[in-house]
Amino acid sequence: MCIAWQHFTPWASLAGGMLIGLAAALLILFNGRIAGISGILGGLLRPRQGDLGWRIAFLAGLIVTPLLYPLWQALPSVQIDAGTPALIAAGLLVGVGVRYGAGCTSGHGVCGLSRLSPRSLAATIAFMAAGFLTVYLLRHL
Repeated sequence: MCIAWQHFTPWASLAGGMLIGLAAALLILFNGRIAGISGILGGLLRPRQGDLGWRIAFLAGLIVTPLLYPLWQALPSVQIDAGTPALIAAGLLVGVGVRYGAGCTSGHGVCGLSRLSPRSLAATIAFMAAGFLTVYLLRHL
């Protein structure tokens, strides 16, 4: 294994993590909602009265921010080694896992763990273990 030290960005990563934590904290403080992306997106399918605006604003921020990023810094190059069928299969498996796990990595891993939720701890351990196992199987066997 080779570590690309020129791409090691601890300060940018720390700032990004702090912004994610701040956004999650503000959403739960001011709106009483968990910042789980799958739940926010899923709530658009059956919106409740007064529930649509913040969901659209949150998702719009996720879409608009990468579009604004190049105003400050060049976008990093991205290389995806998987083909389209593998990406579609992976996306479907993630979607199924989100439904069975009653939430996504952001909901359980960021918000649930910070609230000391045992269910989120179990879900986070499960999806991290599945990720480790998948990478090991695909890269080493």
